[in-house]
Amino acid sequence: MKAVAYYQSLPISDAAALQDIELPAPTPGPRDLLVEVKAISVNPVDTKVRQNVQPEGGAAKVLGWDVAGVVKAVGSEVSLFQPGDKVFYAGSIARAGANSELHVVDERIVGNMPKRLGFAEAAALPLTAITAWELLFDRLQIAEGRADLGQSLLIVGAAGGVGSILTQLARQLTGLQVIGTASRAETQAWARELGAQVVVDHRQPLAAALKAAGIADVTHVASLTQTDQHLDQLVEALRPQGKLALIDDPKQLDVVKLKRKSLSLHWEFMYTRSLFETPDMLAQHTLLNRVAALIDAGTLKTTLGEHFGTINAENLRRAHALLESGAAKGKIVLEGF
Repeated sequence: MKAVAYYQSLPISDAAALQDIELPAPTPGPRDLLVEVKAISVNPVDTKVRQNVQPEGGAAKVLGWDVAGVVKAVGSEVSLFQPGDKVFYAGSIARAGANSELHVVDERIVGNMPKRLGFAEAAALPLTAITAWELLFDRLQIAEGRADLGQSLLIVGAAGGVGSILTQLARQLTGLQVIGTASRAETQAWARELGAQVVVDHRQPLAAALKAAGIADVTHVASLTQTDQHLDQLVEALRPQGKLALIDDPKQLDVVKLKRKSLSLHWEFMYTRSLFETPDMLAQHTLLNRVAALIDAGTLKTTLGEHFGTINAENLRRAHALLESGAAKGKIVLEGF
């Protein structure tokens, strides 16, 4: 089968950073689906793994953890799907990625693809939807429902991949006041389109920008990027006994700064369930099916930002370069081999 992989960690400007290769087709385990990959999207985790994880023993390492495709075969213990089903999922970081024509994945972390979307639009959703959902409802423990409970959510990086779906979930499924940050006119407009009631520029001091917008403080923060740079401002902006959740990898984080206000800190990593095969691993199947239903109902929309063409090394290098620049809006998707 065709695949895109790397053999050593290299700058994305190097033609060998990602290469077109051929690999044997994988075989599904008892609870696995064998999926024909129709479309993928690219995430910051792809660039981080490529930059920091050297393949073992000179073997090719395949990246990619966002898929929309068709089930070709199922393992002996599979009960949720059958061949021919259209599916979408984010996979497991402990297994081979999905930048390949065929891919195996545990059925418990797979959802039925939204009926109203094509493969490219669906591939933009799984990883970021799982991350945003778990962050909002599991980590920050926001209640579903449109009642106004006097709560507010500041989303740092509201126009990015996770921010694009988190903004929608918070606005459509909760009573939160939703405040987004974005640094360019284009991305600020995108955040407003997705449902942010207030948008501020995170290149400016956040606490001051919020006060200028008439917001004295916020009860919850979802920090999706540059948490270490914004920490002081986030602590200042948070109401006493507020909650701070993050998904990025700050080089250092002085949590003592949270003590005076009794702020709580929550980390979201959507691979935890699949990495440790937790007893509630099936929750991601349920979650993705709920997202698909919300898409089909018109409550949520795809966060596809740019379509980079077919799945090959050249196009994936372009996608990695754009993500590394920090200028991406929404999700970058590739489709077909």
